[in-house]
Amino acid sequence: MSELLLETRGLKRYFRLDRRRQVHAVDGVSLAIQANEILGLVGESGSGKSTFGKTVLGLHDKTEGEVRYRGELLPSRYRSADFQRWSRTMQMIFQDPYSSLNPRMTAGEIIAEGLSLHSDLSAAAVREEVARWLVQVGLSPDHASRYPHEFSGGQRQRIGIARAMIVKPEFVVCDEPISALDVSVQAQVINLLSELKTSFGLTLLFIAHDLSMVRYVSDRMAVMYLGALAELGPADDVFYRAMHPYTRMLVASNPEPDPDVERRRAPEPIDGEIPSPVNVGAGCRFAGRCPEVMARCREVTPELIPVKDHSSGAIRQVACHLYD
Repeated sequence: MSELLLETRGLKRYFRLDRRRQVHAVDGVSLAIQANEILGLVGESGSGKSTFGKTVLGLHDKTEGEVRYRGELLPSRYRSADFQRWSRTMQMIFQDPYSSLNPRMTAGEIIAEGLSLHSDLSAAAVREEVARWLVQVGLSPDHASRYPHEFSGGQRQRIGIARAMIVKPEFVVCDEPISALDVSVQAQVINLLSELKTSFGLTLLFIAHDLSMVRYVSDRMAVMYLGALAELGPADDVFYRAMHPYTRMLVASNPEPDPDVERRRAPEPIDGEIPSPVNVGAGCRFAGRCPEVMARCREVTPELIPVKDHSSGAIRQVACHLYD
């Protein structure tokens, strides 16, 4: 059985707007991530995916709930010493390779930044390690002296990956690392992350919009809607045999890159935009857009419960009154 690496229990992150209103960005998410797995986290923009990842890493304070890493309870509010300790174990690859790199620093300086905080290596040893990681991510050691504006988007993202990986973390949050890249470059970055996962035994939380890409790279897939989980299970099962109405409609709206694969489409696209996460009320969050809504859905918030996939025999979790 796989070793439990990270677990969230009832994790909440609210942003207060004024005395009466607050944004329920992450609203009671309980999730376990096993060592050496890639967990894909998908959902529409505004569903809370990135906020969840940043709250797990301590970049956002926790409003309520817990995050445990190898059983150890992490602080609700990080101090400088906490960042110093946990930033070597847990790292983040950011969404935008254009804004996440300091334009006044060379690629070598950017990649070496973590080593200056977490090691006492000599300057020569740091340069050697930077050169090694440039090669590891498919760049050249000569690139160390160049500035971010001299690189393409895909190359900048590789620099961001090297920056995160050089401190040898166990757990990495990939916050939409391919969304700002051309389609032709996305697969290269995905393959690089898969290779690094295999080579270094990484555990990844992979956040993205593209469900087919998440299915390709992930062991399991979690679907998030308006701050809460709608469905969680093996990636292929969730993608090809979605149970939650939101997941089914989300998959159906996702382009299928293989023309030889037939997939039943949803009877209609997802209606409207994701609602406001301000002061979310009782009932299912998807009730206002769900084609299978019942009276109970508008009154009682469904819990994430285990449901058996009769095709694969695997157990997944679904938050829907259709399975009560």
